[in-house]
Amino acid sequence: QVQLVESGGGLVQAGGSLRLSCAASGTIFSLFTVSMGWYRQAPGKQRELVASITSGGITNYADSVKGRFTISTDNAKNTVYLQMNSLKPEDTGVYYCNVAEYNGVYWGQGTQVTVSS
Repeated sequence: QVQLVESGGGLVQAGGSLRLSCAASGTIFSLFTVSMGWYRQAPGKQRELVASITSGGITNYADSVKGRFTISTDNAKNTVYLQMNSLKPEDTGVYYCNVAEYNGVYWGQGTQVTVSS
């Protein structure tokens, strides 16, 4: 059973930075993973894709975060990261890690990111 544990969320002022981490257990990224991603859900809104990366290293970003956020992985640690710079109040929300494997899709429990103006 794949388990994902996010960390790194918190309260930050606009213009600041945070780095989210998602550590996976019960899997091996380099063998079983198709893609990894970060989603977020703001209050009253639907969950949306923020960034994703395939096992081959191809990245995709929401237009709203391009140039500010960077997704990366460390296969040796089975961890996916989201570096968030130049944060804006509209980046506020719960951020969820997502891992798609050949046998299923898995979600973390979410970590809160709050950006104050």
